[in-house]
Amino acid sequence: MSLKVLIIEDEPMIIDVLTGYLLQAGYDVLSETNGRDGLELFYREQPNFVLLDLMLPDLSGEEICESIRRVSNVPILILSAKSAEEEKIRGLRLGADDYVTKPFSPREVLVRMQAVLRRTGVEQKEQTPLSFNEKTLIIDDRQKLVKVRGREIHLTRIEYVLLYLMASHPGQVFHRTSLLEAVQADQFFEGYERSIDVHIKNLRKKIEADPHHPRLIVTVFGMGYKFGGEKDVSYTSG
Repeated sequence: MSLKVLIIEDEPMIIDVLTGYLLQAGYDVLSETNGRDGLELFYREQPNFVLLDLMLPDLSGEEICESIRRVSNVPILILSAKSAEEEKIRGLRLGADDYVTKPFSPREVLVRMQAVLRRTGVEQKEQTPLSFNEKTLIIDDRQKLVKVRGREIHLTRIEYVLLYLMASHPGQVFHRTSLLEAVQADQFFEGYERSIDVHIKNLRKKIEADPHHPRLIVTVFGMGYKFGGEKDVSYTSG
């Protein structure tokens, strides 16, 4: 399976041109024209690379970059009309891996993207299911399929996003705010982040052998949650 590239850019013409080049180079392409939908798509699809415009109609690219960096080390290449040196430095300090100024050649973007992929060690390879604790838990993102002890279980969209996000980064602590962004990027108000606890409780009922003593979704007191499953060395769906 090809690597997934997410383009968050408010100019449809730029999206169309970049999409054509990326598809021809063998990548799968996702795109959104505003920040909130782009961020939600990132959390839902877990792309392998992000092309990010800074000047978006709602959330700024800087805010999106910071949100992504709180939960992921996915490579980010900024596309921006902001050409001042200070802007480039700021973008890189926020966690971007490279910065290209507009107007740009789509060929240059592709070459720079491939250079970042080589530097970060991200390879174009088949996306295999995630398997933990000797196949006790299997997550197949291509089919959006979850099996617990060999039995397929049904998760809500929010439960699946939470599980896949944390399972993709075992041991990493996720604050409630970051998890809220992942499942409900357009709704923020004081106290709402506690609703994450309800979704985690329901998720535990479905995947934990003993929900009262969870081993997969572990509470980190005063901070949030982390995934405690042990990743299997190798797994094949056959």
